Amino acid sequence: MARFVVLRLLQAIPMMVVVVLLVFTMLQLTPGDPVQAIVGQFPVPPDFRAAIEQHYHLNDPLWMRLMQYFLNLLHGDLGYSFQSQQPVIELILQRAPRTLLLAGAAFVIGVPIGIGIGLLCATTRNRHVDRFWTTTALVGYAVPGFWLGQLLVILFAMRLGWFPTQGMAPLISRAHGAGWLLERVRYLALPAITYAVYEATRVARLMRASVADTLGQGFIVTARAKGLSRAKIIRRHVLRNSSLPVVTVMGYAFGVAMGGAVLIETVFSWPGIGLLLIEAIRVRDNQTVVGVVLFISLAVILMNLLVDMLYGLLDPRIRAAR
Repeated sequence: MARFVVLRLLQAIPMMVVVVLLVFTMLQLTPGDPVQAIVGQFPVPPDFRAAIEQHYHLNDPLWMRLMQYFLNLLHGDLGYSFQSQQPVIELILQRAPRTLLLAGAAFVIGVPIGIGIGLLCATTRNRHVDRFWTTTALVGYAVPGFWLGQLLVILFAMRLGWFPTQGMAPLISRAHGAGWLLERVRYLALPAITYAVYEATRVARLMRASVADTLGQGFIVTARAKGLSRAKIIRRHVLRNSSLPVVTVMGYAFGVAMGGAVLIETVFSWPGIGLLLIEAIRVRDNQTVVGVVLFISLAVILMNLLVDMLYGLLDPRIRAAR
């Protein structure tokens, strides 16, 4: 297993290099003036512009900046944010736990619900129940997250006043322990539910198809012939064999989620990685953009690696092949 992990990590290095090359190139093609973005709306005298370009090496050729960036990466340096005036790695480390909290809460809510709905649709003998939940899952999957988030804000935050409209915590707080947690839960509820709806409907559709395919396999017929009850067949055979596609998709989805649910974080002003990326793009803070995209890529790679390791636990045939 250790050899497998090392090989996968080594294979990820060329992918990360390609990501950096692509992002650097695209940022060079985007319109805008990085010097003006650093200064703001004030006029920039020629001498001051030249000093900024020299200080931040903005006049260096692209290949030279790329080489310097890769050299810095070897030392764990993701660059310096012009806008925030602090290292990019510090910005990411500040925002990543908040995105992890949002993504984790959404998956804890959405994945079990999606598995339950998918299992119910595939195993029920009532066609009306199957059609109702299948249609509900399809509609929920098609609803844009930013639109659903705005509806929840209008209903539960603005009209009913049950939850805050945006942010992560009150401006002034002296709460500790359980009180501190409850304050955060009120801010977390709406964005987590919005994100959970999308994940639950995706898991439900995938789980329904996977369970339906598993029920048609020969070993299920054998289990029925042995006299096992329907509940035991589902618990011992169907759930485990149907979970592999769900684990694959959820592993990839959680890696992407660690990059930030950009639209949801923007709607609720949740101070995570996604909102950091939008803010950096808006002000042309290129070092931050490259650093965040690199972090997202690494999160996806690590989650896919974790999924491959979980495969061996769920399916002994894959473990034996390795």
